[in-house]
Amino acid sequence: MAFSGHHARKRFAQHWLIDAAVLTQILDAADIQPDDRLLEVGAGRGALTERLLASSASAVHAVELDRDLVSGLKQRFADQARFSLQEGDVLSVPLTLADGRAATKVVANIPYNITGPLLERLLGRLDRPVNHPYQRLVLLLQKEVAQRIRALPGQSCFSALSVRLQLLARCTTVCPVPPRSFKPPPKVHSEVILIEPLAPEQRLEPLLAKRVESLLRQAFLARRKMLRNTLAKVLPAAELNALADDLGISLQQRPQELSPATWVELARGLNRADLVDPEP
Repeated sequence: MAFSGHHARKRFAQHWLIDAAVLTQILDAADIQPDDRLLEVGAGRGALTERLLASSASAVHAVELDRDLVSGLKQRFADQARFSLQEGDVLSVPLTLADGRAATKVVANIPYNITGPLLERLLGRLDRPVNHPYQRLVLLLQKEVAQRIRALPGQSCFSALSVRLQLLARCTTVCPVPPRSFKPPPKVHSEVILIEPLAPEQRLEPLLAKRVESLLRQAFLARRKMLRNTLAKVLPAAELNALADDLGISLQQRPQELSPATWVELARGLNRADLVDPEP
């Protein structure tokens, strides 16, 4: 057997997805077409890989860190000409396929312990997005992280991550995934989420994106404080009050109460203020 004697390893956060219904919903959300080139992160024992190879995709490329699983995957899919495999850390290895070209979609049950840096690698940042965005990403994440990504302003889980991701992509839920859907079952609930990155022309211009990033870092580090306090250093009080009035926001609000669009308008207003010559 390809994976004989191999056991899930805690240091790699390995939990095998065994729920056929969830696998089907992942494939449906990916909307795989004949010209799609798929990237899978953390192929494990190949349950999702097998489904991807059964689709009409032109190529499937997997990245796997566990060398023993790499050996098993090579045996299991040795007869699949459309399959390629990269051993290594997905945060550092090239993510191009065997022919050197990029994938069009990412479909993966990602290791929960690298979710933050992996999302940044796949999507970039507001002020440094990836040059060629994927058409869509279908990711199985820890439920808590998925909720933060798609949270609405005012919800307790709304965060800087919510703002960043929603300004980079359209984010929607696909399905909940309970612990029993895995072997071994994790201690947390999970969720499949669909992320559709915005086209380059829909992204924020660089200077505006840089300002939004700066504001988010400053404000959400003290998310319980009112904006009047967290933004006190960015503008004199009178100008900050005037800008807030123009935007229809209250400086008594907290960071999690502002929508992504409002953060953009606030950043735009601050950039305009920077261009105004100070009075003599």
